[in-house]
Amino acid sequence: MHELSIAESLIKIIREEMAKHGLTKLLNVKIVYGQISAIVPEALETAFEVLTVNTPFEGAKVECEVKPMRVRCRQCGEEFSPAHEERMIMPCPKCATEFGHEIIAGRELYIENIEAE
Repeated sequence: MHELSIAESLIKIIREEMAKHGLTKLLNVKIVYGQISAIVPEALETAFEVLTVNTPFEGAKVECEVKPMRVRCRQCGEEFSPAHEERMIMPCPKCATEFGHEIIAGRELYIENIEAE
C-alpha cells in the first residue's frame, strides 16, 4: 500500500506549510491526483486518518479529486482524454492515430488547498 508513504509525505508538506503561517490545527485538505497515478483514494484517506491520530491533524477532512488522463496526438497534436477502455490503443478523435501519444496529464499528485487555523 504505497498510499501510506504518500500520506506521510503529504503530512510532512502540510506540517511545513502550516508552520510557515503559524497555524496549528488542520481542518481540511484537498488532494488532487491523476487518473493513472495508481492512487486509491479510499486507501489514501484511511492512511491519512491513521497517521494523524492524536495529532493536531486528527479529524481533518481529506478531499480527493481525480484529474483525467489527457494525451496529445503524436501525429496531429490534438489533445484528448481517452476512454478508460481505450488506454492501450487510444485512437485520436481527429486523425485516428492509435499509438505513441504523449501523456500530458493524469500522473499528477499535489495538495491543492489547506484549510487550517
